Amino acid sequence: MTLTILTDDEIRSLLENLTLDELEGFGEALASTLYEYSTGAQGEGEGEGEGEASDTRQPERISVRRADTGATTLFMPSCNSAGNAVKVITLTSASSAAAAKPEEAAATTTGTAQPKPAVIRPTGAIALFDRAGAPLGLLHASVLTGFRTALASLALVRRRSAPLRTIVVFGRGGQAYWHARLALLARGPDVRRVVFVCRSGPGVTTTTTTTDSGDVNSEEEQERSDGVRPRKSALPAVAKQLAEGVPAEVREREGWAGCEFGVLGGDEEGYATRLTELLREADAVFCCTPSTEPLFDAATLGGDKTRLVVAIGSYTPQMRELPRELVRQALTPKGEREAGVVVVDTIEGALKEAGELIDVGVKPEQLVELGELLVPKGLSERARDTKRDSLEQWLQTGNVIYKSVGLGLMDLSIGMHIIEFAKQKGIGTHIPGF
Repeated sequence: MTLTILTDDEIRSLLENLTLDELEGFGEALASTLYEYSTGAQGEGEGEGEGEASDTRQPERISVRRADTGATTLFMPSCNSAGNAVKVITLTSASSAAAAKPEEAAATTTGTAQPKPAVIRPTGAIALFDRAGAPLGLLHASVLTGFRTALASLALVRRRSAPLRTIVVFGRGGQAYWHARLALLARGPDVRRVVFVCRSGPGVTTTTTTTDSGDVNSEEEQERSDGVRPRKSALPAVAKQLAEGVPAEVREREGWAGCEFGVLGGDEEGYATRLTELLREADAVFCCTPSTEPLFDAATLGGDKTRLVVAIGSYTPQMRELPRELVRQALTPKGEREAGVVVVDTIEGALKEAGELIDVGVKPEQLVELGELLVPKGLSERARDTKRDSLEQWLQTGNVIYKSVGLGLMDLSIGMHIIEFAKQKGIGTHIPGF
């Protein structure tokens, strides 16, 4: 048995250079896993001899929190017909780091206060095993987590027949990047503008655009109608990586060479007004922050325009990115505009961990799993589903909310696929006879 080890940089190099066909391969692997999970094929029992109809299992994740760092470490096991996986990932938000126990930041023997715990961006690893338990891979989890989460969201992005000209992204980390990056890869010719909303932090209060050749426009360019003056010097990394880091020939091939990138900073004068203008213009909104309060008011998404709203950054009952009224509106059927349901990656997980849904008292029957809406290749004829068919028009043109709290089976599926993909590309460390 060969063990494959992939670093974060190696995984990034593999995923940054995907062709559309290769992206389809990753998407198909994920769709098959989510379909098996959501259609009742997974086993119900946990004891020996129970649930023998399927090998698919998704136990609840375990979390532990360190007082000294304010960090939470998540342990996420999973298994299916391909094998087994355990993902261990650690992360904090600025608020949780600041809330570390006071005694852990007590004065030192010299009387000098210790520094506050640093914010830890999501980091960790995924261990993969075959069905018999033999080790197959050890993969760094940072890039892979952002990619697989965005890949699940992309299933709904690609479903939209409504225009996708303006995308608004809350956040500036890996999740924000991959949601924008995959949307551009899959729907590049449609996208005209991507705006990152960064509510705090230095150097995020301006925007930039790119010309058809990919060059950054001069700082003297006229202000946009939303009043934000382009200035390339303050462009945060997440937008700069797209605007300048992706080669011009790739942008051209994918059809978004003329896409404009913008940034709205939370400390700007008139932030609330500008945010309202952006959101009313948006066709898709990606919320990618571990926020404990709604990122915007529900009223800002009013009017006749319909949108896809994706919320993947909050993952505990105390967190929430979406306003209560927006979720309530989504749960009230209104023809093809509002289907009366919210799409989630896992109903069980959402009911326990999605603060926005818990807050409004959502019922299981008001949720539909993403896997119920996907049909892997080769199953289209025998997998017709009345629920999926009835929701199709809404998914294409209505107001759709997708809430994800994370699913270990996603890591198992994409992890297994990227191991084989890396072997084909000759990337990574491969240890035979491990």
